[in-house]
Amino acid sequence: MTTFDASAKQAQLQQLVDDVLRSAKQKGASDCEVAANSSQGVATTVRLGEIETIEHTADNGLGITVFFGQRKGSASTSDLSPAAITETIEAACDIARYAAADPHAGLPDAALLARTIPQLDLYHPWSADIAKMIDMAKTCETAARDADSRISNSEGASVGSEASVGVYGNSLDFNQGYPGSRHSISCSVIAQDGDSMQRDYWYSSARDYRDLDDAAVVGRRAAARTVARLHGRKLGTRSAPVLFKPEMAAGLLRSLIGGLSGGALYRRSSFLLDSLNTQIFPDWVKISENPHKKKGLASAPFDAEGVATQARELIDQGVVQSYVLSSYSARRLGMQSTGNAGGVHNLSIAPSAGDCDALIKMMDCGLIVTEMMGHGLNMVTGDYSRGAAGFWVEKGQIQYPVEEITIAGNLRTMFRDLIAVADDADYPGSIQTGSWLIKEMRIAGD
Repeated sequence: MTTFDASAKQAQLQQLVDDVLRSAKQKGASDCEVAANSSQGVATTVRLGEIETIEHTADNGLGITVFFGQRKGSASTSDLSPAAITETIEAACDIARYAAADPHAGLPDAALLARTIPQLDLYHPWSADIAKMIDMAKTCETAARDADSRISNSEGASVGSEASVGVYGNSLDFNQGYPGSRHSISCSVIAQDGDSMQRDYWYSSARDYRDLDDAAVVGRRAAARTVARLHGRKLGTRSAPVLFKPEMAAGLLRSLIGGLSGGALYRRSSFLLDSLNTQIFPDWVKISENPHKKKGLASAPFDAEGVATQARELIDQGVVQSYVLSSYSARRLGMQSTGNAGGVHNLSIAPSAGDCDALIKMMDCGLIVTEMMGHGLNMVTGDYSRGAAGFWVEKGQIQYPVEEITIAGNLRTMFRDLIAVADDADYPGSIQTGSWLIKEMRIAGD
């Protein structure tokens, strides 16, 4: 990847933000905020040992929100030329002049802004040339294809790297930014044995390229996951314990955050309405947010509004300690921003048991879920129904893969009936969780 001078780019963007803020005020805005970003990346994909794609990217963006009193207007552009920026400012101002007043609109509380910026070790540029990245992708795919004779085809292996800078400023004398990097390697293959054919994948992602899993390890993991799914069976309809593997359990945590988010709460469209200080999990459950985790994929010194982030427990002893609020949703609820404009940062749940094998033995007989399909969640009621695939367990041992089934329950009941969380949190991403064992769910099959 060509040189990305993060320091120079950040200085340029901060100057740009200052200029835009000044221009918006000159056009009559009482308040305004600006977010600007710039990124540069390269990615390559290899399939069946041959180079399939090499992609270089360079992106810029600027978004502005202006307030004329409590009337708000927003506009954005990917063109950072002076003419395009002027047009974007004028568009935002035109929208605000004709918008209806909203008593909750406005900038965040000045006292909550991040005046001190912690160093979170988020920027690790990778100077590897494209030949090196191609070699890594080939190594990854070859390891997957060589891992088992039943690996019959490949959807390819990819290696990518991106460096970026983001800056946010507003008319409360705030203008801050920081650089970041993200690198990844992934592989997806197809296995076939007789009439049975399956596809699966694996990947690794990190801020620091030196923290990526070895390419061959990623490939072998993709192959093992794929082969294990061959000759899946259907199940008869029944109720049984369900174990969600980490990549599936992460989705349950996302649903929890959706239920605790201010937008859903003030619209009264959440199954966790009025749940603050209420027990919704067993008393051993602790779910934390750690925005200042060094090298964290979702680490940030401040949120999308410049509000300082801080470590906290969302759930402690099973009790909801806090909602997930932006400044606007906080005002709608008569509360204070939690620094979550734009989402949560590095969510994790503390394990309560040993590894996944320990949970399988604890379950004795039931379903392991490794894949889910569809979007069967009613956020208002918490009713949950998803297509699923995985493995059937009897006497604490995996017996065979299963497919073409549906699992159903209600999230409030599922949270309450969480029996244990394993310590096998190896799924790459910003949500760290081990496998979840749920007491019972409805399984629909033949």
